[in-house]
Amino acid sequence: METDRDELARRRAKYATGLLWHVGAFVIINVFFWVLDLALGPPGATWAFWVTGFWGLGLAFHLLAFLIDGRQVEDRLTRKYEQRQDR
Repeated sequence: METDRDELARRRAKYATGLLWHVGAFVIINVFFWVLDLALGPPGATWAFWVTGFWGLGLAFHLLAFLIDGRQVEDRLTRKYEQRQDR
């Protein structure tokens, strides 16, 4: 039982680290894109908006996956279906 808890903790830590790297890259690169867009682009041309928007959508899905995994939805559903099969 303790090994399951250790494995879950390791998995959550790995997901959290991956999410933090994703957030860090998102912030740093998008700040660079916005500065570049505002400095070099003609007025009104905000291509960085689209990059930030679509990447933000991907980041939102990454966050959602992290939150769903934290609730162990897959493990609970597996146990639920196993119980149904045992009946």
